Amino acid sequence: MLRSALAASASGVVLLALSAVPAAADEGMWTFDNFPADKVEAAYGVKIDQAWLDRVRASSVRLTNGCSASVVSGQGLVLTNHHCVVECVQDLSSGETDFVQSGFLTASREEERKCPGMQAEILVESRDITDQIQLAGEGLEGQAFVRARDAAVAKLEQEGCAGDDRYRCQVVSLYRGGQYRLYKYRKYADVRLVFAPEFATAFFGGDPDNFNFPRYNLDVGFVRLYEDGKPVATPQHLTWVARAPKAGEATFVSGNPGSTDRLLTVAQLETQRDLAIPVGQLQRSELRGRLIRFSEESAENKRIATDPLFGVENSFKVFFGRQFALNDPDFMAAKEQAEAELKARVAADPKLKAEIGDPWAEVEAAQRAYADNYLRYRQIEAGAGSYSDLFDYARALVRAAQEREKPNAERMAEFAEARLPLLEKQLLDERPVDKALEELYLSFWLSKTREYLTTDDPATKLLLGKESPEGLAERLVASSKLDDPAVRKALWEGGLSAIQASEDPMIQLALRIDPMARQVRETWETEVEAPTAQAAERIAAARFAAYGDQVYPDATFTLRLSYGQVKGWTYRGQTVPATTTFEGLYERATGAEPYQLAPRWVAAKDRLDMDTVYNFVTTNDIIGGNSGSPVVNAQGEVLGAAFDGNIHSLGGAYGYDGEINRTVVVATAAATEALQKVYGREALVKELMGR
Repeated sequence: MLRSALAASASGVVLLALSAVPAAADEGMWTFDNFPADKVEAAYGVKIDQAWLDRVRASSVRLTNGCSASVVSGQGLVLTNHHCVVECVQDLSSGETDFVQSGFLTASREEERKCPGMQAEILVESRDITDQIQLAGEGLEGQAFVRARDAAVAKLEQEGCAGDDRYRCQVVSLYRGGQYRLYKYRKYADVRLVFAPEFATAFFGGDPDNFNFPRYNLDVGFVRLYEDGKPVATPQHLTWVARAPKAGEATFVSGNPGSTDRLLTVAQLETQRDLAIPVGQLQRSELRGRLIRFSEESAENKRIATDPLFGVENSFKVFFGRQFALNDPDFMAAKEQAEAELKARVAADPKLKAEIGDPWAEVEAAQRAYADNYLRYRQIEAGAGSYSDLFDYARALVRAAQEREKPNAERMAEFAEARLPLLEKQLLDERPVDKALEELYLSFWLSKTREYLTTDDPATKLLLGKESPEGLAERLVASSKLDDPAVRKALWEGGLSAIQASEDPMIQLALRIDPMARQVRETWETEVEAPTAQAAERIAAARFAAYGDQVYPDATFTLRLSYGQVKGWTYRGQTVPATTTFEGLYERATGAEPYQLAPRWVAAKDRLDMDTVYNFVTTNDIIGGNSGSPVVNAQGEVLGAAFDGNIHSLGGAYGYDGEINRTVVVATAAATEALQKVYGREALVKELMGR
């Protein structure tokens, strides 16, 4: 399943299309201001005009938990995936009432419950600010360059929303620094859960079926946007249809793909292949084992670990596919060829060559600094705390208190004034903290830090002192009060004096490691981030000079639109149809996990139309972050919600192959049939159908 910034990748990787050159048919995650409508009309005979683009944009939602969604009624009802709301479902559950296993159903608006930490955003405006950003760092090097850019970003984000707390402004780098845009979002901080099916229904087939097809998943969830305690009026919304998709029908996916690396240089891809991915996979593999063991210890442990285990297994599969792609000689040869072609175009133009220089060599040099600093940066800064909520709270509170003492232009980027409201919401919203899991995460992080940096490293000594990873984790979790939102609120409002006076052991740990973590970050920004960014901008300029606007940017968790069609595929002589049905679901069911039907579905079998299309695939180009994206037709009707890619799409972080890469979608036809005949949600169906 697609999630967060994870990719959609591949067994049997073939030569993938490369976005360093003009896009092939159906390839591309296009910005709305540069959508190739002429290509779509030529390929599919449908005309996409500005009115259509404006309507789809206004109906597309970004969720701050790393997912996409869409407005599907006039009363703020939003469609997304179950796996995009399952954390909310888990937060609303308890040992007595497990909504993850039983499903979350509402019969009235009064029963809709707020999702802690979740914010929904709809893009309302985007403008080019490339000149302002690039001028800010002109003539500077290292961390001075990074800080000057951060200051310019902070200023533009603050000015862009002009103090109006209904909006959030964000500066986004496109084309690896070739273009910068200021995105302005209408934000909704009150997002309430309306409907979520059982986990067994949403994730039927479990990890064995993940990134595969045929699929039989009701991976849908509904939330509603609220403001001032009332549902938001949303006259701009997509039209829900209960009909099945048609073979060959043109489809469009509007969502927020998280991250792709299609524009990286060959040297950067080699670093991913040889260092970053292997280290990450080793840690994911061990963490997966720890979570499985933890889940087997009790029913309550299994309940609280269900979603985290799903996330780790999903990530492991994603990066396995990425590694597979980067290990393929033909794939890397194609990347080398595309890079050589761009270099040749630069060399053939003396003026361009004088302007561009040799940024590829500069990126390659930065990879050596990347390798020298990666483990320390990962363990002490970027990945500190593993998945621990308590440590995340502590570090955010400590750094926010320190950074808010400074002028806006001098702060770490994530603590700029325009970014504080979302951080404050995520810090102060009430949500449960599972202390047994917290111990697992913290002991894992501490033990891996000691293993990777060695016992004698100053960071290890600073973190552990004379304690073991397990003993320290147990003490920290048992004594910390940061699971109480009132405690977090007092520390947030009390500022630096309250932080320095705090006796909370998690706060003390964050304070103790922070000076070293800041130094690690400064080294990374100076030796890796700054030279890479400066070189990447010149590579982007070369790409624009060579190919113009026929090249789309890498994904950045900002709104994009892809086009394609409903279509199966053939691989090694085996043809996979484009659709599955309810009949196939019941044939696949075995009565044992992960192919066990939820009781409601067993009882509803005779009421369902077995020919209803359940899941389907399209040729749309997507990636992680597109989870929950609406799949719409040329009339602006929503046919389903994207929730996965097939196994061949796992290399999608680096390229696209239209012959076998597929987006996996749960059909609105199936959702409508299930809402009526399995769950009895007639009021919800009436709202969706506009009755």
